[in-house]
Amino acid sequence: MVMAADNVFSDLNRMIEQVGKDKGIDRNIIVDAVVQGMLLAARKKYGTYRDIEAQYNEENGEVELFQFMEVVTAEEFIDDEVEIPLEEARKLDPEAQLGDSIGIRLDAGELGRIAAQTAKQIITQRVRDAERDIIYSEFEQRKGDVASGIVRRIERGAIVVDLGRTEAYIPMREQIPGENFKPGDRVQGYIADVRQTTRGPQIIMSRADKGYLIRLFEMEVPEIYDGIVELKAAAREPGQRAKIAVISKDPSVDPVGACVGMKGSRVQNIVQELKGEKIDIVNWEEEPTRFVCNALAPAEISKVFVNDEDHEMEVVVPDQQLSLAIGKKGQNVRLAARLTGWKIDILSESKSAARTAEAIFNLKLIPDMSDTMAQNIFQSGFGSFQALAESPIEDIMAIPGYDAPEKAGKLNSDAKALLKKYEDEGLPVPTAPEVAVAVETKSDAKMQADQRLREELAQLKQESSREAMEESGDGEDSKE
Repeated sequence: MVMAADNVFSDLNRMIEQVGKDKGIDRNIIVDAVVQGMLLAARKKYGTYRDIEAQYNEENGEVELFQFMEVVTAEEFIDDEVEIPLEEARKLDPEAQLGDSIGIRLDAGELGRIAAQTAKQIITQRVRDAERDIIYSEFEQRKGDVASGIVRRIERGAIVVDLGRTEAYIPMREQIPGENFKPGDRVQGYIADVRQTTRGPQIIMSRADKGYLIRLFEMEVPEIYDGIVELKAAAREPGQRAKIAVISKDPSVDPVGACVGMKGSRVQNIVQELKGEKIDIVNWEEEPTRFVCNALAPAEISKVFVNDEDHEMEVVVPDQQLSLAIGKKGQNVRLAARLTGWKIDILSESKSAARTAEAIFNLKLIPDMSDTMAQNIFQSGFGSFQALAESPIEDIMAIPGYDAPEKAGKLNSDAKALLKKYEDEGLPVPTAPEVAVAVETKSDAKMQADQRLREELAQLKQESSREAMEESGDGEDSKE
């Protein structure tokens, strides 16, 4: 029995070097695991009452067990498990004194197979924990990178991916809608999160995160990888459409062209990886209004009104461009808002003109208000006399021409007096009469040009026919 247990512990000692080499675990961690396992086995055999310590001997590569006992007088000696008489202690150490603690070496071979197996279980668990910590640390550093592996199984919609040393999960919310994978397929994804759980590290991969789109462009476009082109922002609705904003640090390099590649080769590789997701690549601009206009491409923009306080922009587009600017189910404007970080409201030219006319009419209800003054006030962000009445004098002073406190105060008091008048009389505030607002668009202009061309061609044809008839008549007269 002793021999068998000794063999077990011999295996444990040899395991230190082997496990460290196979698992990539620090040798000191394995040594500590072996020491703690031996200590637990010793306490299991001899009881926790005894003061036992385990130490690793670097010279002979063995774990040594010591039982420490207090040196007492023969008269005070009571418990032979924790005490040793002075006379016996001096046989072990001639310099022993009362109150000293004497260490007596225990034979590890006497622990027995059950205790040894317990020690082995502890060591195995410690090694497994250390391996989990290493994997967690490795993937924690790789968070934000792209990884690929083999699909092992599907668990309640989540894809389980074998990454070699561990497994990763792609939850349903992180998958591109409509794509299907089966066991054995190779799949690529973005390491979105790494969590430490009781069952070990849990790695969450994503194919729907905008970070995945960014990493794909960094991998596909050398100019981005080298830092010549910078990808400033990205927004996507997985599997449908995405927008990215890029800028070049080298004037000779076109950032959009670099991302598209020759004949669209670079962007097409990314589109295929994302299962046909349409990608708009736009130029990033530091000036917000220009950036928003770029982000709303391919729609054409007529005007932009900026509200810095609420971080909002009102964008006016030609009537026939309205659906293009908004996009299918609002997708284009929604992605543009995410890309730029601004709240964007889209208006058609006709609706904007009607609203402007309504605001000018309302402001002209103020006594002595001219059309030019009303236009000036409206352009400064005040759309009604009610807004003027409710605004502090400091805000009204921002209107050009009303920077003096007296002028701003008078405009404010006139607006308040008008508001009080309608409230006292119980009458509704008049609104502008409905009038058709003519908004010339590019398509309208083209239609008018085509019509004029047709009329001129018809007129030219008539003149040619008339001249031909006249020449024919002259010829007949001469014959006669």
